[in-house]
Amino acid sequence: MRSGFVSLIGRPNAGKSTLMNSIVGRKIAITSNKPQTTRNVIQGVYHEEDTQIVFVDTPGVHKPNHKLGTYLNKQVYGTLDADVLLFLVDANEPFGRGDAFILDKLKEANKPIILVLNKIDTLKKEEIFALINQYKDIYSFHDIVPVSALKKQNIKELIQTIKKYLTDDVCYYDKETVTNKPISFLVSEIVREKAFLLTKEEVPHSLTCVVDSMKRKNNAYFIQVSIIVDRESLKRILIGKGGAMIKKIGTLAREELEAYFGKKVYLENFVKVIPKWRDKEKYLAEFGFNDFE
Repeated sequence: MRSGFVSLIGRPNAGKSTLMNSIVGRKIAITSNKPQTTRNVIQGVYHEEDTQIVFVDTPGVHKPNHKLGTYLNKQVYGTLDADVLLFLVDANEPFGRGDAFILDKLKEANKPIILVLNKIDTLKKEEIFALINQYKDIYSFHDIVPVSALKKQNIKELIQTIKKYLTDDVCYYDKETVTNKPISFLVSEIVREKAFLLTKEEVPHSLTCVVDSMKRKNNAYFIQVSIIVDRESLKRILIGKGGAMIKKIGTLAREELEAYFGKKVYLENFVKVIPKWRDKEKYLAEFGFNDFE
């Protein structure tokens, strides 16, 4: 038996959540093309007959502008004690100051660091080889693995590479478990994902979602979710003219939840305004960001 914990770390939009979903084979973390989509440390469990790998998806490391941003970075740094660190970079973006900052943090952990060059489906083979050589000059990574998380290219090769650095021989979860998060968390995240998908610019970064109630009755789920924003103007955008936007968000979320549960879902979404909630520890704790000292 071979097992261990593997942290996925990188800048926003490097594709960490997409990679974890591809590895686990199920959607357990939401994705979008907007940075800082991931706001929680989420574990995804990969199972083989003789292997169990707990992947830890983390928020993208960024310069914080509020207490929530500080908390997100703190979450990331708290995962550096994993057995293996996957440093994800977008193969289409040059190595920048943000990447260098993250790499310095990873070095301090003194753990095996595997560089994962993501989004290689947009590159030619010779470009990939050239990129690998460039990164070899930057740092002596334990391994470099090019992948496409979206196209699921080289995922098996990445798993085989990770196995070389696993030293534990215990099962942390039973074979049916794919994540450490409760169903209510996934429900709130799916609603948030649809709001991200349908809105622009400042709206996604200013909102979070909380499940107020979730009941199963007569082979159906009845769910109420609050969408929290920090300004009245954003509330108007999310509701839309004649309630069109909130209805569209609800429809997309309900359709995905019905496919996930295999049952009828009755979903109600409400938009609430809490000014400066991202800077108020009371609300950060209430909404699940509760690791403040």
